[in-house]
Amino acid sequence: MKVKIKKLVPQAIIPTYANRTDAGLDLTAVYIKVEDHHEYGYYEYGTGLAIEIPEGYVGLIFPRSSISKTGMILSNAVGVLDPGYVGEVKLRFKYIKGTKAYEVGDRIGQLIIMPFPPIEFEEVEELSDTDRGDGGFGSTGN
Repeated sequence: MKVKIKKLVPQAIIPTYANRTDAGLDLTAVYIKVEDHHEYGYYEYGTGLAIEIPEGYVGLIFPRSSISKTGMILSNAVGVLDPGYVGEVKLRFKYIKGTKAYEVGDRIGQLIIMPFPPIEFEEVEELSDTDRGDGGFGSTGN
């Protein structure tokens, strides 16, 4: 599948797969913006890339597993690139002070592009019976 991508800055790195069978394309930081407020703070990493997600698809941005070696927490858990968004791909992280942060040139996230079906809700009075029912948090064990 071909997806249009635009370098917004010359040093931007086109996402690649680390391995042939990987699902996620690695995103690389080309700059860092730090906001350090009393109430909140974050590190925002720019990729210098704009991606045109095809209609009927969504781009999902996940942290890489190497995030566990840092004090970074992807602020919105999973980023969503809708087909209508063609601005720069950025990742914003909460940061635990005194721990390791990502640097310019680091792979900071991974992009997965996948189809999504159009959804229409049908309001009903009852839902189907299932084995789990309405069991929520922790209802299936540890």
